[in-house]
Amino acid sequence: MLARLATSLIVFAGTLGAAQASDDLVTDFELDNGMQVVVIEDHRAPVVVHMVWYKAGSADETPGVSGVAHFLEHLLFKGTDKMAPGELSKTVAENGGTDNAFTSYDYTAYFQRVAADRLGLMMSMEADRMKNVRLTEADILTEREVIIEERNQRVENSPASLFREQTSAAQYLNHRYGVPIIGWRHEMETLGLEDALDYYRTYYSPNNAILVVAGDVTPDEVRDLAEEHYGPIPANPDLPERARPTEPPQTAERRLTYTDPRVAQPYVNRSYLAPERDPGDQKTAAALVMLSELLGGGQTSYLNEKLAFEQKKAIYTSAYYGGLSLDDTTFGVYVVPAEGVSLPEAEEAMDAAIAQFLEDGVDAEQLERIKMQIRASQIYERDNVEALARRYGSAMTQGLTIEDIQAWPNILQEVTEADILIAAREVLNRDRAVTGYLMAPEPEPTPEPASAPAADAAPAEEVSQ
Repeated sequence: MLARLATSLIVFAGTLGAAQASDDLVTDFELDNGMQVVVIEDHRAPVVVHMVWYKAGSADETPGVSGVAHFLEHLLFKGTDKMAPGELSKTVAENGGTDNAFTSYDYTAYFQRVAADRLGLMMSMEADRMKNVRLTEADILTEREVIIEERNQRVENSPASLFREQTSAAQYLNHRYGVPIIGWRHEMETLGLEDALDYYRTYYSPNNAILVVAGDVTPDEVRDLAEEHYGPIPANPDLPERARPTEPPQTAERRLTYTDPRVAQPYVNRSYLAPERDPGDQKTAAALVMLSELLGGGQTSYLNEKLAFEQKKAIYTSAYYGGLSLDDTTFGVYVVPAEGVSLPEAEEAMDAAIAQFLEDGVDAEQLERIKMQIRASQIYERDNVEALARRYGSAMTQGLTIEDIQAWPNILQEVTEADILIAAREVLNRDRAVTGYLMAPEPEPTPEPASAPAADAAPAEEVSQ
């Protein structure tokens, strides 16, 4: 049985290696108006995912109108000269498909998943709302209430979300990553028609967009349809350069404590400024991916082994790294203390474990297991055309090239133990970190009951002669 299992693992590893060596079948070209087009062929099922990614997100907003990128995403489901409000989604559903949109710091994307023979219809509708959306003051009032309620549900009702907002604001003093994607509530409440239209006119143009089509299509078919539907849309000659305010050097640790009576489980979180994946230079980012998995990637991770199993000081530990980002990102760790362990004690244990990790070095066998898991997940992702489209769209809107995206799996596999320790010592610097406690308010001490005076004693305010 063990021999058969070992043989199976060897065969599986070989299969992974062979699959990893073959790149996605990707073609890219550019329309005359500057629109980038990426075609990912997958002919196993007659399905296509059509996505338009704008290289503009919440970090590209003008100060004072936070949330307008996400607000506009909602408003684009209103009408155009050709489509009534809600008609686009209704048409997608009638054709057996699904559609949605999402906004991040660095991009806004709209997509439909439909039968492959409906691709032209999807392009015609998406191209229409790229320039021809028609909004009224009534639309603004209605949709503004929708996004405020969305903030209520996702943020205001969640102490952890409010804590993350405050942590990001402390991490980024000058960069727009310190402003929540959904927006600050007091600014969301004043968003108006001109705010939305100004963002729309500035960024929603073919020369600021990437069309990604994945599924049962050919490059020639996509080119013909894209030239027909998107080709006539003029480029924006006044598209601004994509430059954000930069962070001043952080030279001291920042700390915060967020208290909320709704907190049932306190925890300590530490986030460090960290480099993102850069075009042609992804080695450090790959090392940080491995570091996050080694430190906090599951039950067998270093922090969990030390704090949860050995010391019994935590019930949960984790680490995270947001490598896909246009500008500097964060690497973080957090610890949920065990019952009876205070947050300062949990933080002290976390710091000691990180220091011990840097001294012990990387467990070679654990690193190989992680590489195998990552390789497997990347291959399984190939079964999902929407995941493929997202992989290319999100990376390209955040500055990476197709070559970078396709090189990434091999770069991850080439990470060495030395690479990880070099990256760890560079990034895990508390002078470039924000440490936060999420906790419930301390209970007020119960006052001691006053003892009743003896029957013949004078009242306290009286003085005996």
